[in-house]
Amino acid sequence: MSDLTSAAAAVGGEAAAPTPTGPAQEGKKEASASLWADARRQLVRDPVFVVAAIYILLVTSMALFPWLWTRTDPRACDVKFHRTPPNADHIFGTNILGCDYYAFNVYGARPSLAIAILATTGIVVIGGLAGLLAGYFGGWVDAIISRIMDIFFSLPFLLGAIVFLVVVKDQTIFTLAFVLVLLAWPTIARIMRSSVISSKNLDYVHAAKAVGATNGRLMFRHILPNAIAPMLVYATITLGSFVSAEATLTFLGVGLQAPAQSWGIAIAQHQVYFLEDPWLLLFPCGLLVGTVLSFILMGDALRDALDPKLR
Repeated sequence: MSDLTSAAAAVGGEAAAPTPTGPAQEGKKEASASLWADARRQLVRDPVFVVAAIYILLVTSMALFPWLWTRTDPRACDVKFHRTPPNADHIFGTNILGCDYYAFNVYGARPSLAIAILATTGIVVIGGLAGLLAGYFGGWVDAIISRIMDIFFSLPFLLGAIVFLVVVKDQTIFTLAFVLVLLAWPTIARIMRSSVISSKNLDYVHAAKAVGATNGRLMFRHILPNAIAPMLVYATITLGSFVSAEATLTFLGVGLQAPAQSWGIAIAQHQVYFLEDPWLLLFPCGLLVGTVLSFILMGDALRDALDPKLR
């Protein structure tokens, strides 16, 4: 986690595009636009990013439009055909209840991605706003927010999530997303804080302040666009981490519960059959690993594209 933070902070330092004062505000906008335009061109030419993005688009289509991938009802089960190996009728075989395993895994993409997207959106909004306020105002505002972050940093992530979910006793998509946001927002807040501190003393910010720009305008119009790059890098990588976190918590028995469908549930239900029917674990694990790896590769490519030193 510390390596990701430092890497993202490094991107923040390079994302700044200082320009002179006054009319140079337009120059600043052009430089910022040029940075993102150059990053977009580099990403399109990066085969690793393109392949990872295509994989994520396919998995996202599974989550949003599962009927495009299968016409089989994942809950249409027949115990007589439980644990049937892959065949022409069931390309992934059937699970322990006799349900089509391919349909189960297709429909299992939705809760896994929904939790990751909700949790990532939460930490970006809460952590980004907290880091923006702490970095911009400094002083007692920074001291209070930083001490709150330290309190949450002291909580072990996995242990804290298990304790919270055991106490709540209602494991739903929103419950898991809330717990992940609660424990993960300080990291992105610290990244944003560092980026804002390095951006708020640039010449174009002083120029805007000299002509009477309000604090809100300075933060959201001038500083935030220049400091958001490292947060986006970290958020992309965190999407994969949250997909993995959902599966981990579900495997440990404190995440989603049947009859819900997710890759974590598929892994938890079939772990004991690995030696007899390894495909029961290989299919959901393959989808899970592919999704997590794709988000990580996209985050790495985005970091490289936004860091001029790595071009």
